[in-house]
Amino acid sequence: MHSRVYDLHRKEVINVRDGTRLGNVGDVEIDTDTASVLALVIYGRLRFFGLFGREDDKIVPWSDIRLIGQDIILVDTSSPLRDSKKKGLAVKEEGPPSPHDSSL
Repeated sequence: MHSRVYDLHRKEVINVRDGTRLGNVGDVEIDTDTASVLALVIYGRLRFFGLFGREDDKIVPWSDIRLIGQDIILVDTSSPLRDSKKKGLAVKEEGPPSPHDSSL
């Protein structure tokens, strides 16, 4: 069966070990060097209607996927899923410029 990344988007992910609903596919992690799919990304749930951000994203390794169905994706994972730190949301606190800073 052939599928597109677009077809994976929003499918529900279920852990077959305990029947836990992990969430919906939000994104796909790809290794651009080898042109291979590494993992599915499940976006974290919103905290208090999104006012307090959201929980960390969960990463499901591609090797844990057992079945991709019409509406759901079944995964077999006994280990806790790797949490992904959201990129672009952290604000770096900057102090005064260093006299050794080469970017000046």
